[in-house]
Amino acid sequence: MAEDDPTEVSPGGSTVYRHEAREREFSMADHDDERTAAIEAHMERFVGPVEWVFHELISDLVHIDVHVVAPTEQRPMWTLFTTGMSDLPMSSPAGSPQRLELMLALPPEWKLSQEDFKDERWYWPVRLLKMLARLPHEYQTWLFMDHTVPNGAPALEYAPGVGFDGVIILPAMSLPPEFASVELNGEEHYILGVYPLYGDEMNLKLEHGADLLMDLLEKAGVTELVQLGRPSVASGTAPKKRRLFGLF
Repeated sequence: MAEDDPTEVSPGGSTVYRHEAREREFSMADHDDERTAAIEAHMERFVGPVEWVFHELISDLVHIDVHVVAPTEQRPMWTLFTTGMSDLPMSSPAGSPQRLELMLALPPEWKLSQEDFKDERWYWPVRLLKMLARLPHEYQTWLFMDHTVPNGAPALEYAPGVGFDGVIILPAMSLPPEFASVELNGEEHYILGVYPLYGDEMNLKLEHGADLLMDLLEKAGVTELVQLGRPSVASGTAPKKRRLFGLF
């Protein structure tokens, strides 16, 4: 069961959510094909057609698939996005969004074959999307804009040599603002980007708040495209603050 204590706040003003695994039986997930088709259509409108899908065979709580859009001349990167996360509402606070899917992008040279995925250095972004998409349902909590999630406690890098050991959830900076949501059955479904972070960037957010980190990421040109070896923004100087890249 999630242990959400709103009285625990970081020095930077962020609410800290601590989660403990629930004792429960396996719950076979139902897959909403109509919802998946609508999200795929939304992605095709803004990004491109799905090239292939990494399907789950047996799913607990929610059936999480990861869809892949190939690089194009207009968008020279792989785009990966989830479906199934929004099949169930998250345990969000009253008035907060309950339906969310996640996405990220990878450089065109990234290896995505099943053989390549035997090496965690290539597979970790897919594993990360699947873990984050299941997290709100597993722990009866929620994910949304400016939420950060460490890779364990203590946090460990996602794969050897990657350096990243946490993420922040933000709008996809490489796409227009209207990409961030699609209305299905009278309810807004959000599609937000997963931005891998270094440990010092995670600490900066906890110590000084999400606004500072987001402004530094924007100033450095960081988007939802995974950039291995990029410099940390934690030592930067804060520009004038504004929320969520000016999108929301």
